Amino acid sequence: MKPLSSNAAQIVTRFAPSPNGPMHLGHAYSAVVAHDLAKDAGGSFIVRIEDIDGARSRPDLIDEYLRNLEWLGLEWDEVPLQSTRLDSYDDAAQALLARGLLYPCTCTRKDIEKAGARHGPDGLIYPGTCKKKPFDPSKPAAFRLDVDKAMREVGEVEWVDDIAGTLVADPQMYGDVVLVRKDAPASYHLAATLDDAADGVTLVTRGKDLFSATHIHRLLQALLKLPVPRWHHHGLLLDDDGKKLAKRRGSPALAERREAGEDGLMLAEQLRLHKLKGGIFG
Repeated sequence: MKPLSSNAAQIVTRFAPSPNGPMHLGHAYSAVVAHDLAKDAGGSFIVRIEDIDGARSRPDLIDEYLRNLEWLGLEWDEVPLQSTRLDSYDDAAQALLARGLLYPCTCTRKDIEKAGARHGPDGLIYPGTCKKKPFDPSKPAAFRLDVDKAMREVGEVEWVDDIAGTLVADPQMYGDVVLVRKDAPASYHLAATLDDAADGVTLVTRGKDLFSATHIHRLLQALLKLPVPRWHHHGLLLDDDGKKLAKRRGSPALAERREAGEDGLMLAEQLRLHKLKGGIFG
């Protein structure tokens, strides 16, 4: 695969799939958007493989993902793997723990439901149960960020989205989020934030379904003194029911289309036009 010019790096974008199922059209659209934002500015496009999701991660899918992107006519510069960065996640978590910003949590989802937790943008908002009681080391524990304490430490911070403009970070909408999972070395929030800094990403490009997560990521950047990129939260492709395309809903796999002889370059152009039945792609 021919790389983009290494001399032009004013914009660095990334497409960051998790190899736990086939790529579908929603992935293709996000990859095309990120690729074109970089290419049109003479910048760099990175394909980051988020492969730390335990047994759900399938290494055999990585080559398939890259074949799909090549079929779409996309060019990339690097393919970093999250699994090579576990030490960086641990170092960041230990630093936050030493500052009293993390605390262990042994609660299950059922425990949180029983506590009468209210709903937030990413499910139930943790009511802080374990922050108020002694830690039981005999139980598996996640580590949560004390968001109120973190906000008092950094004060007000802003972030800029290409579409939504300048916003003040409001991470309290999530409550005390998990940064170190019971079953994985880092949550999405911690790993993605550290990875974007490590990859030199200047424009975080992803779907608008992750828009609210940026409030947490901006707080982590302030806490860890990381570079602050811009964000570009693009719209989502929808199916015939008006719901976003997703692996779990059986959206068509790109590999099936590729192996059936469909023209990937033509598909990429259709995605670029985005004149897809008013946002619906069949």
